[in-house]
Amino acid sequence: MTKLIQTVLIIALITIVSSCRKDFSTVPSFGNLEFSRDTVFLDTIFTNIGSATYNLRVYNRGNKAISIPQIRLENGTTSNYRLNVDGIPGKTFEDIEILANDSIFVFVETTIDFSSIPDPLYTDRILFDNGMNQQDVDLVTLVQDATFIFPDRDPITMEIDNLTLDGQQTTLQGRYLEDSELTFTKDRPYVIYGYAAVPANKTLTIEAGARIHFHDNSGLIIDKEGTLKVNGTLDEKVVFEGDRLENSFSRVSGQWGTIWMRAGSRENEVNHAQIKNGIIGILVDSIGSNNAPTLRLTNTEIYNQTSFGVLGRQANIVGENVVIGNAGQVSFAGTVGGAYNFTHSTFANYWNRSLRSLPAVLINNFFSFEDENGQEIIQTRDLTAANFTNCIIAGNNNIEFVLDRVSNGSTFNYSVQNTMIQFDDFNNNFQNNNELDFTDTSHYQDIILNGNPNFKDTSKEEFIIGDNSDAINRAIVTPVSMDILGVSRTVNPDLGAYQHITFN
Repeated sequence: MTKLIQTVLIIALITIVSSCRKDFSTVPSFGNLEFSRDTVFLDTIFTNIGSATYNLRVYNRGNKAISIPQIRLENGTTSNYRLNVDGIPGKTFEDIEILANDSIFVFVETTIDFSSIPDPLYTDRILFDNGMNQQDVDLVTLVQDATFIFPDRDPITMEIDNLTLDGQQTTLQGRYLEDSELTFTKDRPYVIYGYAAVPANKTLTIEAGARIHFHDNSGLIIDKEGTLKVNGTLDEKVVFEGDRLENSFSRVSGQWGTIWMRAGSRENEVNHAQIKNGIIGILVDSIGSNNAPTLRLTNTEIYNQTSFGVLGRQANIVGENVVIGNAGQVSFAGTVGGAYNFTHSTFANYWNRSLRSLPAVLINNFFSFEDENGQEIIQTRDLTAANFTNCIIAGNNNIEFVLDRVSNGSTFNYSVQNTMIQFDDFNNNFQNNNELDFTDTSHYQDIILNGNPNFKDTSKEEFIIGDNSDAINRAIVTPVSMDILGVSRTVNPDLGAYQHITFN
């Protein structure tokens, strides 16, 4: 090593050491601290599931550096809260310094066993200083008990089991539900880790008011010859969402996977449900009989899905009073043919978290794949029905409704009646698509193109319509005589899932 390099290293070492030296003096805090909030609400958590991390800022507004003799949790080491003060974890801290006109961060999180606390409203305090100078900030958390459904583990390796479907092991962690687990009630929320599957010839019944929460990469599978019955009511909806209950997660999409109705599942019914913040709200596979749809979807709202609100693949779906809101790709996609019949439904896609190139509603009759030679092969299936009556199809794209047909002799039946459609083809990209000729009265009757739905608040996915809506009194009378909120529509019905109201 040359003398020059040695000299440079010595100078660098002296600089580092001197920069770490505390060359300021401090005075006691004297109880004059200020805080970014006087109470830290850690929202609601499930028993034994960790909370998000919350922060509290502590200010020294004076023109001298101060030293806080002590910062601690009032309940001490027995507290269920955990602190991190200016980068140091613990529950008690001594001689914490804050420069003049500066601040420090205190981070708070918790994990609480519901059975170990006398009151579900768990509280503690962070105490700053002591004696006459003591100040405090309250900590508050509501803890919920829950029924947990976990995948099984191998008793020797302790590896989490994967589901076996059609005799083949998948990469999906999860297990089949036991007979004793096939009724979900409203008594306690359900928290599902991995995929909970309904076996063949079994029915999962979900009662009114039940709440089902899914962990990351989790969901519900209705296997071949299995059935799902969701029996919500107007006053007690069934809610499917993620397991993070903090308010900051209330509109975060992609928190869980999907409700997957596999090929051969049958007579599935979802009534008065809310399905929020997943990747695909409902995935429906395979064609059912004309008399027994794969899925009957009524009075249900599906919001904020990363990919699809509802994705049907050669499925038979009947929907009445359905609201399918924002999705990163398509609100409703009926693909690979099938049968889709929607009445008084609202498809409204105002997704703004990423670029969305697909419409709110997409119908096609084909699928493609590569053969062993790398050639793309396109196969079609019959579209026996794509019927939309008294619906609203809208969004923040110019084109929100697409029928994409591959013609090779396959059936392609569709009818759109008394429906508002957002379709502004200013670039004439679809001028050669015969299925999108809205003057063709054999397929389209009483269509409102590019009308004003006058939704209450698209940013909050509030898709009830107001006094200025072009959908008012434009529907025909159908057997769907009540709207999604239980309002009569036997006289002068409006388009979509809602009768109009006057906004405050």
